[in-house]
Amino acid sequence: MSMSLGFSCSASFSPQLPSQLLARNSNNGGLEKVKNLITKTGIPSNITSPLESLQKGNWVKLICGASFEDVVDIRNLSLVYTLAGVDCIDCAAESSVINAVHDGIEAARSIVPVRRPWVMISINDSEDLHFRKAEFDPDDCPIDCSRPCENVCPADAISYLGKDGLSKGGVLAERCYGCGRCLPICPYDKIRAITYIRDVAATAKLLKQDGVDAIEIHTSGREADSFQELWNGLEGSIDKLRLVAISLPDLGESTVPAMNSMYATMKVNLHCLNLWQLDGRPMSGDIGRGATREAIKFARDLVSIKDKPRGFLQLAGGTNAHTVEGLKRERLFQTAATSSEKSLNSSHAMISGVAYGGYARKIVGRVLRSLQSEQGYAHLEDYPDHLLKALIESIALVGTVKSYNNGS
Repeated sequence: MSMSLGFSCSASFSPQLPSQLLARNSNNGGLEKVKNLITKTGIPSNITSPLESLQKGNWVKLICGASFEDVVDIRNLSLVYTLAGVDCIDCAAESSVINAVHDGIEAARSIVPVRRPWVMISINDSEDLHFRKAEFDPDDCPIDCSRPCENVCPADAISYLGKDGLSKGGVLAERCYGCGRCLPICPYDKIRAITYIRDVAATAKLLKQDGVDAIEIHTSGREADSFQELWNGLEGSIDKLRLVAISLPDLGESTVPAMNSMYATMKVNLHCLNLWQLDGRPMSGDIGRGATREAIKFARDLVSIKDKPRGFLQLAGGTNAHTVEGLKRERLFQTAATSSEKSLNSSHAMISGVAYGGYARKIVGRVLRSLQSEQGYAHLEDYPDHLLKALIESIALVGTVKSYNNGS
């Protein structure tokens, strides 16, 4: 089932009680620990501009999720990973989500004046796994069901009870990002996937506003007409962008021909940098160590091909704390390109960087869930101990690419 639509989320933060405000004021000093960690890690002196990161091979992108629209979590994730030094934050093409990203970035910069990351929005040219939502009617669920869907969901997007704690729940649309793990596990086959395509006109309108630096087009690489139609629909709205990214799967021998076809479509009115996101095993980085193998294999196979179009190469899909280790084994991590490759790829490194999605959200999400259970929806910086825990996790991940100091 497919439709063209956009989801919106209007979650808000809980009002602060006097006791909570008092706790906030008493915790202000705790931000010094956060500042000290950032200073000791060397983040302000180590992070470069996003362009320099792409060229050097230490670009890091946070993927909030093309369909993830929980603005509270997005705001706090953006805060944490901005402090950790990411170069780009990729989010859903919705104004409320974009505003949440910017709010998190500015909150981070009010703590430490770190470099501002680029803000990217994601869209699709056809049906795509990243653009779908799970759906079921909780009234159809048998009373004695063990609810395996609730346990397997990595986004905590399925709840037996509604937000009021009384009514039946179901799928929380703003939290579901389409991983699909619930679909095969339902013992009664009650869960279905609703796929959608982002509206091109609405996207073009977003791009004409300030606050969006980059766009990413998710494509199968097999539907040239759909890509052409989308690109034509964006004409006149991409002139101010700093980067256009194309996310595509490994198509084997068809990969480079598909890339060349798409680049031929784009180059007529492409006035900025371009990047190819090598989507190995989508939305799986939180599963385990081996999830990153497909992205690394994709990169290894592609860098050896000479006739690919210009553009930076970046890994995604299954990326996690073991990705850089795998790249190093293949001698792809921050490995200098040859002179001809530099001209071809606009880069000094064969692989320009790594994007982290499910794994990045998981390691910080543990802290956010703890905060929410204790304080409800809250600004993370108002609780420095929680912020510090989240920052330690994010720095450990980003630092695998950025090569920060160990903080000691």
